[in-house]
Amino acid sequence: MRMRGVVVAACMLALAQTLYAAPADDVQALLEKGDATGAYELGRKNRDQLGNPAFDFYFGIAAIDAGHAGEGVLALERYVLTFPDNVSARLQLARGYFALGEDARARQEFEALRALQPPPDVTAAVDRFLDAIRLREARYTTSGGVYVEVGVGYDSNVNGGVANANIFLPNLGPVIVAQNGTRIHDGFTNLAAGGYVSYPVAPGIALFGNAQADARFNWDGPNSIFDTGNYNLAGGVSVLRDKHLFRFGLNYNELTLDAKHLRGAPGASAEWNYQIDERQALTLGAQYADFRYNDANRPRDAQFYGVVLAYRRAFNYAWQPTLFASVNAGTEDSTENREDLVRDLWGGRIGASFTPAAKLGVAFGYTYTRSDYKAADAILGVTRKDDYHAFDAVLTYLYSRNLSFRAEMLVSRNNSNIDLFEIPREIYAIKARYEFK
Repeated sequence: MRMRGVVVAACMLALAQTLYAAPADDVQALLEKGDATGAYELGRKNRDQLGNPAFDFYFGIAAIDAGHAGEGVLALERYVLTFPDNVSARLQLARGYFALGEDARARQEFEALRALQPPPDVTAAVDRFLDAIRLREARYTTSGGVYVEVGVGYDSNVNGGVANANIFLPNLGPVIVAQNGTRIHDGFTNLAAGGYVSYPVAPGIALFGNAQADARFNWDGPNSIFDTGNYNLAGGVSVLRDKHLFRFGLNYNELTLDAKHLRGAPGASAEWNYQIDERQALTLGAQYADFRYNDANRPRDAQFYGVVLAYRRAFNYAWQPTLFASVNAGTEDSTENREDLVRDLWGGRIGASFTPAAKLGVAFGYTYTRSDYKAADAILGVTRKDDYHAFDAVLTYLYSRNLSFRAEMLVSRNNSNIDLFEIPREIYAIKARYEFK
C-alpha cells in the first residue's frame, strides 16, 4: 500500500513538472524560430510562470529581443540569483542593462562575465559591448568604472570677459572695461578623476554612488586667478519596473576659482526613464539645488528648481547613429532679496552620435538657453535678457580596454541686451583617459 502511494506521488510530481515546464518550452521554441515578439506575447499570457527559472530564462531573452528590456532584465535577474555561473544568462542580462542605458550595471555584469572565462565567441561579444559602453559614456557622461584623465587645450576666454573693452551701458553711456574684464586667451592643463559604483539589493533595485573631480590650470602665471575646479558627489537608488526605470538621488557640487571656494550646491534629483522599445527612450527629470556662494558673492545665493524632458532614438544602420533631443526649464529664487541676480530660464539641446569604426566614436550637438532675469539692475536700470548658443563636437578613440583618447571642441556665444554680458568663447582640448579594471 505504501509502495503504491509512493508511485502515485511520483507520477503526480512528474506530471506537475511537465505541465510547469511546458510554457517555458513553448517560449523557447518560438525564440529558436526567430519569433521574439511571439515568444514575448506567449510569455505574457503565462505570467503565473514567473519565478520558474526555466521560464524566467527564456522569457527574459524574448522580452529583451522584443524591445521590452525592463521586463527581460527583471526575469533574468531572478534567474541569475539562482544560477550565477550561467554564462548565457549573464550575457543576456548584461545585454538587457545595455538596452536600458544602464551602462554602469551593464559594464559591471560584462566584467563579471569576462571573469568566468567564457568561450572565445562570448568573450568577443563581451568586448564589443564594453567598447560600445565606453564610447557611449564618452558621449554623454563621465561616470562608469574608475578613471583618471589628463588633457591639454586652448581657451579663447579663460576669464569670461567681453570681446571689446569699449562698450555702451544704459545709464552710464560709453565705458572702457578693465583689462581683467576683457577676454583673455590661454592654454591649459586639465586633470580629472572619478568613479561609479552600483550595488544591487534586489531584482530591479540597486544603490548607486558616483564622484567626479575636474580641475583646470591655465599656463600663463597671472591667469592662475582664473583656474577652476568642479567637484561632484552623488548617491541614490534606481528602481526598475517593466519599461520604467526610476532614479532618486542626493548630490553636492563644489565650484572653486583660483583654488578657493566659489560656490557649493547641495541638491536632489528624480528621474523617470521610459523604454519605448529597444531603440527609443524618454526621460523626464526634476532637479533642485541650493546655491551657496562665498562671502564676496553672497548676494547671488539662490535656490534652483528645474525640469528636463529628453528623447533618444538609435537606428540600425551603418555607423550605428543615435539621435537625441531635450528641452528644459528652470527658475532661481533669490534668498538674499536680489531679484536682479536670479533668472527664469528655458532651452534645449539636439545632437547625434555615430560609430564609424569599431573603436571610434563621433558626437556633436547644439545647445540653446534663454535667461530672463527677474528685476532691473540697480545701477543700469535695465532687466537683463540673455541668449546662449553653443556647438560642441567630440571624437573618441578606444586605444585599448583601459586607455582612450578624446578630442573636444566647444564654440559658444552669450548674447545679451547688456553689452557687459556679450561673451564669445572657444575651447579646444585633447584628453587621455585610463580606466582601472
